[in-house]
Amino acid sequence: MTANGNTSDLLVGLRTALSAVGVVAELEPMADTGLAHAHFRLKGTGLIARVPKQSQMQLGAEQNLAYQASCYVRTSRSGHAPRLAQVVPPTTALPRGALVVEEISGRAPQLPEDLDAIVDALAAIHRLDVPVAQARTPLLDPLDPLDDLLSEISAQAEYLAPADIAPETESVIRGGIAQLRALARDEARPAKRLMSFDAHPGNFLLDAHGRAILVDLEKCRYSAPQLDLAHATLYTSTTWDVASQAVLSTDEVGSAHVRWLDRLGDTDWADAAAYWLVPMRRAMWLWSMTWCAKWRVLSGGSARGDGAGEDWSAEGSEAGLIDHVRGRVDHYLAPETATMVESEFETLSQMLSVCEDRDSRHV
Repeated sequence: MTANGNTSDLLVGLRTALSAVGVVAELEPMADTGLAHAHFRLKGTGLIARVPKQSQMQLGAEQNLAYQASCYVRTSRSGHAPRLAQVVPPTTALPRGALVVEEISGRAPQLPEDLDAIVDALAAIHRLDVPVAQARTPLLDPLDPLDDLLSEISAQAEYLAPADIAPETESVIRGGIAQLRALARDEARPAKRLMSFDAHPGNFLLDAHGRAILVDLEKCRYSAPQLDLAHATLYTSTTWDVASQAVLSTDEVGSAHVRWLDRLGDTDWADAAAYWLVPMRRAMWLWSMTWCAKWRVLSGGSARGDGAGEDWSAEGSEAGLIDHVRGRVDHYLAPETATMVESEFETLSQMLSVCEDRDSRHV
């Protein structure tokens, strides 16, 4: 099942909607591997249709398509994301519409072997020129990336109590939020760059040339790029997807951070980038952990089916996928897992010898 109906209904609705914009092709359902989209191959065209199950950005159907289209157009300029081919407007039978994007022929990344390729892809995205403020819409462009993060994490933290997580886990999470809040009280801020905000390894494919392609783009924004590096290497990310599941050593994570810094090249913000690696790593983990609590609570509700906003209902995806997500969420929220991940931050900070000079925090 999907949030827009069963696969058969989606096929009919998608076929009709594609025909209305002049796209005619045989459709082949692809595996249900994500909570936010159903995917259909347009056979013989080199394209796939991404049909939203929901908007993780809490947008209406048309706004969600426009947002995602901008993510693909801007990120593909790096050479590490699929190109956008067509926006398919919402219809009665396809209430959230669809995007048609380039199909990437490739394989799931294997870690740690393919970690360098992922880091290189992220650095290429982060090196893209940032447009003037008025040209950044519709993508999020928070005036203060730290306050924006705190707002998102705090909103999700409202689900900690109803999610019935262990007191030890809640204590670790709330302690991390307090540290982030203290950091935000300082004047220093990380540089804002185009970043995906969903760079876990399962969202990449490796093409025939070994190039990492970030194929799932929905939440791009102009914010701290260190969040992407964190999402690509955190335990809660590298063990999320079955096809790319791996546990990285602290040495492997540290090497990825050093490589990312090196790949930034001679940019006006590279010198200040190192300071923010560990703080943004902790922030990304806090976001992921509070999302787990949110999903645990909201997944038990009924699907909205109105074409707008978020919808984490388990009714929106196949049972096997939901069982996998539930297992991951339970594991990440377990006290021993939370304590293990939290303890890595200090070790990594010492390994990277992060400069404490205040001047190093500023762009």
